[in-house]
Amino acid sequence: MTGSTRDFEEFVTARGPRLLRVAWLLTGDAHLAEDLLQTVLAKVWPKWPRIADENPEAYVRKALVNTSASWRQRRWRSEVPHDDLPDVTAADVFAAVDLEHSLALAVRRLPARQRAVIVLRYFEDLSVEETAKVLDCRPGTVKSQAAKAMRVLRGRLAAPMPSPASVRAPSPAPAESGDR
Repeated sequence: MTGSTRDFEEFVTARGPRLLRVAWLLTGDAHLAEDLLQTVLAKVWPKWPRIADENPEAYVRKALVNTSASWRQRRWRSEVPHDDLPDVTAADVFAAVDLEHSLALAVRRLPARQRAVIVLRYFEDLSVEETAKVLDCRPGTVKSQAAKAMRVLRGRLAAPMPSPASVRAPSPAPAESGDR
């Protein structure tokens, strides 16, 4: 790549969907992910001639992780999201989607550092060394954070899910009659 506007556009076109996926996995929200990626690409654009011939995807990936972490530090934390379970009356034809969703929720509940390690190691398929370089830490830190995160994820995903019947509101008790 030579660092031209056209090269930047080609990079964004080719790598944009994968970078958006990384942003979504880091933020847990499609709209925030788009904002995060757009913010990072706006920061990268002036530096493009300098980074285009090196490894621009790694540079953008690291910028996504760093910007996401800085957003999280400033984020308002008084709102707590809750999972609403739908009433299931037929066979679950979306089981695979539900599993992906459950995994995404479990990953989003990890601490930021562990989430970044899981996203980079297992969703982006980076090596321990590459992940350490992106996160600016030692390979041992990547391994320990990955082990802790995997232990938490296994526990969260192995926990039995409540059945739809146990989530529904209880039926009202019969009214007592005073004629007995």
